[in-house]
Order: sequence, then structure tokens, then C-alpha cells
Amino acid sequence: MKKLLAPILAATLALSAPMAMAGGPVIVDDTVEVVADQPASSMGVLPVILVAVALCAALCGGSDPEPTKCSAAVNC
Repeated sequence: MKKLLAPILAATLALSAPMAMAGGPVIVDDTVEVVADQPASSMGVLPVILVAVALCAALCGGSDPEPTKCSAAVNC
């Protein structure tokens, strides 16, 4: 019985050892990439431009020139 058990055990070890190391060592990389956040005060240029255009449209007007009054001496 011992003569039969020894070769079976040796064959089992010989076949299972390469399977245990089949993938090689596992290396876990725990580095986390840090991304800098933009400050909350940087709104961008587009809202500033839109506000400037709206203020200009409101303050500059856009009214038609006043109509000229016709006098009796001038044919209108």
C-alpha cells in the first residue's frame, strides 16, 4: 500500500504545484490619481459677456430718432 501511495502523492504534488503559481505574483497598485478641483469663483467668461451685452442693450437704448416737426413753410 505504501508503494502505491508514494507515487500517487508525488504525481499529485507535481501536477498541482505549477497550477498554484500559474498566474504569477499579483501586484496591487494602490496609487490614486488626484485631480485638482477648480475654485468655485471661476464662473467663466460667457456669463460675464452675456451680462455686459444685456446691460448695454438696456442702457444704450435702441430707440428711433425723434421725428422732425414740419413747419408750414416747408413741404413735408
